[in-house]
Amino acid sequence: MTVEYEYIVVGSGAGGGVVAARLALAGCKVLVLEAGGDPLQENADRLPEDYQVPCFHAFSTENPEMRWDFWVRHYADDQLQMRDPKFCREHNGILYPRAGVLGGCTAHNAMVTVYPHNDDWDHLAALTGDSSWSARNMRKYFERMEDCRYRPLHRLLKKTLGLNLPRHGFDGWLATQESLPINALGDKALVKSLKDSIDTAFKEIGQPVKRLLWGLESSGDPNDWRLVMDNAVGLRTLPLATTRHRRNGTREFLLDVAKKHPDRLTIELHALATKVKFDDENRATGVEYLKGRRLFRAYANPSGESGEKREVSASREVILCGGAFNTPQLLMLSGIGPSGELREHGIQERVNLPGVGRNLQDRYEVGVVNRMKENWRILAGAKYDNTDPIFKQWAARRKGVYTTNGGVMAVIRKSEPARPLPDLFMFALMSKFYGYFPGYSALIPKSLNYLTWAILKAHTNNTAGTVTLQSSDPRDPPAVNFHYFDEGNDGSQQDLESVVDGIQFVRTMTKGLGDLAEKEELPGKDVVGRPALRQFIKDNAWGHHASCTCPIGSLENNGVLDGNFQVHGVTNLRVVDASVFPRIPGFFIATSVYMVGEKASDVILSAKREDLGSQEGSPDLARGAHT
Repeated sequence: MTVEYEYIVVGSGAGGGVVAARLALAGCKVLVLEAGGDPLQENADRLPEDYQVPCFHAFSTENPEMRWDFWVRHYADDQLQMRDPKFCREHNGILYPRAGVLGGCTAHNAMVTVYPHNDDWDHLAALTGDSSWSARNMRKYFERMEDCRYRPLHRLLKKTLGLNLPRHGFDGWLATQESLPINALGDKALVKSLKDSIDTAFKEIGQPVKRLLWGLESSGDPNDWRLVMDNAVGLRTLPLATTRHRRNGTREFLLDVAKKHPDRLTIELHALATKVKFDDENRATGVEYLKGRRLFRAYANPSGESGEKREVSASREVILCGGAFNTPQLLMLSGIGPSGELREHGIQERVNLPGVGRNLQDRYEVGVVNRMKENWRILAGAKYDNTDPIFKQWAARRKGVYTTNGGVMAVIRKSEPARPLPDLFMFALMSKFYGYFPGYSALIPKSLNYLTWAILKAHTNNTAGTVTLQSSDPRDPPAVNFHYFDEGNDGSQQDLESVVDGIQFVRTMTKGLGDLAEKEELPGKDVVGRPALRQFIKDNAWGHHASCTCPIGSLENNGVLDGNFQVHGVTNLRVVDASVFPRIPGFFIATSVYMVGEKASDVILSAKREDLGSQEGSPDLARGAHT
């Protein structure tokens, strides 16, 4: 191996894309290894629209040029698992879409950009004894990354007076815009019915909605620092990661930096990392990888080829950013993980870290699905392809419903008043959606008369999920089991009861739809009472925010990383992705991972400065440090 780079970053998603771009901007020589390609530049069929158009995000998760299909288990028990109508016998699991392309899962997510709770960061500060993790300090990373496009008055105040009460960012790499307001739905009767039903529901719990919120789109901004500090509940808008109403994410950040600094940032596509290399002193020195297209067997159409074996070295650090599934897999393939599992697959142990691949967490989500008597007028002519009139409106003027992710409003509340933090995020979708299964996105063009309230349970207590190896072949996806509910370790059943509360609250809202609704298809009018709703949730819940499998924490508590993202027991190896959290943060995880990437870049650059300061005359000094 020849030393070509200071840093090797494995993965280009919300963590890896940010840390790689930031290191390169600071003058470092960085290599990004991405197992997928960049189909947007390879003229893939309908891929550009699936990626770019916000309302097409569901199609991107099933586009064969982008998708990795993980088949996960919610239960180890077959009888419990097979009760889920989404269970696929052929694959013995539930579809869990991931993206195998440049940008990782930021290339196919729903673009929702919602700030986590301050307690999520303060907990890490207390756990690590490091005040840089405090909520007030972490907010600066959100401001650094965001380019807020939906608070124009505050943008002006920040620019002219330096006043920034909502603490938004206005110069970052990630543009954010507001989703379609309810007043733009185009059907006065339906809009009035929705408003009245939401008003009624909030009055019943003693939290009447302020009428002002219906008229001012940004007054319910969930990312406003003043609302964040108050752990506020109520009606909220849906900020999206879009620029000119097109998706933007780490793909655009990386490509922009690589274009400006091609001598600093190299992006190696179709490069499946297989092993981290170490020297005799347990210092990470590089990465082995396989070069080739569609080598990972989670691809919709894997090549079946073995790939070309390559190695690359790093003079400073290797940074793993493969996400909650792939990072623990790569650590175990490199000899870092639970001793028993390494022995089972014939892998030589380097460090016994029992916490690798444990502590897997996710949200619980369910949908209350109502079929309306008439189609949404705003969806008239919708085919969800590049031929329909709504697409042409989006392409020509960036107007219309395709500028959204399908969501029109959101409600944040506590499932019970005694909860320390709001734990329910409920958002209305103009489509039929009840989870992931093969062909689920094909229902959307056929369902122009549906209203789904998706209920997301945050701050889940269950930490019993696992990511384990299926084999020692890096082309095989790992085995993933979330161990839901009865198999989990939430002895209080608080998670389950909170989701029941969410369904009951949504039903309070939807009963106000009156004659406009034809039928509640899910859970259905016969599923009433808490026992029946509990069973419905156990059988139908899903998630899409996998995290926490390489958590920050002490060795005694099965931690995998220290507070500076370094893997215990080795040096020059860090993890920067959704797996680093000891407990799942906030409502939507992408924002938290972006912020982690920003923080990690500061930590890494600080370590480099300290090293250079102790090596006067080092040739690295000429390359510069963080400015």
